[in-house]
Amino acid sequence: MDWRIKGTIQKVLGWVPGGDRLHHVLQRRLGGLADFARECDIKVDDWRLMMGHLKNARARTDGGTLLEMGTGWYPTFPLCLYLAGAGRVHTVDLNRLLRREMTIALADRLANHVPLIAEVSGKPEAEVAARQKTAAEALRGGASITEATDGVIDYRAPADASRTELPASSVDVLFSNSVLEHVPREVIEACFREAMRILRPGAIVFHSVNCGDHYAYFDRSIDQLHYLQYSEAAWAKWNNAFLYQNRLRAIDLTAMAKNQGFAIEIDTSRANPERLRQLESIRVDPHFAHYSRDQLAITSIDFIGRKPSS
Repeated sequence: MDWRIKGTIQKVLGWVPGGDRLHHVLQRRLGGLADFARECDIKVDDWRLMMGHLKNARARTDGGTLLEMGTGWYPTFPLCLYLAGAGRVHTVDLNRLLRREMTIALADRLANHVPLIAEVSGKPEAEVAARQKTAAEALRGGASITEATDGVIDYRAPADASRTELPASSVDVLFSNSVLEHVPREVIEACFREAMRILRPGAIVFHSVNCGDHYAYFDRSIDQLHYLQYSEAAWAKWNNAFLYQNRLRAIDLTAMAKNQGFAIEIDTSRANPERLRQLESIRVDPHFAHYSRDQLAITSIDFIGRKPSS
């Protein structure tokens, strides 16, 4: 599909009553959620990668308190963390998107990933399998996500990640996956300030961010750097309620975290040779003139920032 057609459809759906429901139906039938099992498997692998980073950072997950920014339509990371032994998982979203039927499908699908979750968490496979089975059965029986996980998962929406109302110094890990690229700069800064407040001394933030043009996933005629050609005014025409993209580069995200006092311990951002070649074929708008070629060509980053211990 031509990216402009998709952008126009999403723009219209963002305006009309009931557009959010219709957008969800289109995603399930024609979009990224059409192959739900595949999408679940990809998200579980993202969780595996996050857990590897958290382990390297000596973050507390077993019995710990975690906060997810941006729950979405189904709670992959919270459910995996529950099966892995987390003590409490708060998950917040600006809009109440969580779908019961997708949450049930996810819980069932996680039966295929029990060995992986057990390996990553160090828990006995039988224990993880029992938790998965019990949670899935409870969800199918009408239980909420909180009830099905013995109170471990706390879903809040609508909720503001920049004003969580959680107690100060009460969280061990704050994380997000493919969320920050859809959040305005000033809101990200406010969320980092709130993270500094609610994290315990020495605790961490982990964010995995896709800094490329998301329209490229639907239109193969463009690439991940396509949107760098547009001015802010021109790009505003294509930004919409369902696919807002802030076009921030990886260095902006780590700089904002540093400005709030976080020490960056892990930063996976690297300029991909293919992206550097693609950069040569486009005229980058002057809005991005202050970035180096490498900074423009980076389209993904995982980073960990640590709150000072004292």
